[in-house]
Amino acid sequence: MRQDSAVAKADTSQSIVLLATFERPPEASGDTVNSAVVIAAESISAYPGLKDASQYFGPIGEIAKSKGFTAISEPYDFPVDGKPIVRQDFSKKLGGMTMVQSSLVMLRAPYVLSFTFIGDSLDDITEELEGLRFGQPAPAKNR
Repeated sequence: MRQDSAVAKADTSQSIVLLATFERPPEASGDTVNSAVVIAAESISAYPGLKDASQYFGPIGEIAKSKGFTAISEPYDFPVDGKPIVRQDFSKKLGGMTMVQSSLVMLRAPYVLSFTFIGDSLDDITEELEGLRFGQPAPAKNR
């Protein structure tokens, strides 16, 4: 049986980071929020009874809280290209700055796919998310 994607070939019993990109290396200090995007896949079977993406925000919320984040929204529908995705936003004070994290989750059996965006404002993250596509790229905006 032929499987074309790296995700399909991976062991479904573990979490897999598919992409992690940062403005600067995570250990490098700076005077701005280290903007980042992290995309991960985790086995749905690790969460017995998980029926929809909003339920995954229980574990995400606990992790965010342990890292000093506070939820600034409840999970809400945030479809992309007509695909059902759920989003929740968090924030954390860093000295005189605020770090914002937006997590998007979708279920694609046998995985829970999470997309985490970190930046210095909810508006900036939301603007970046407007360009998120899973199919054809969005038409270029006239500038």
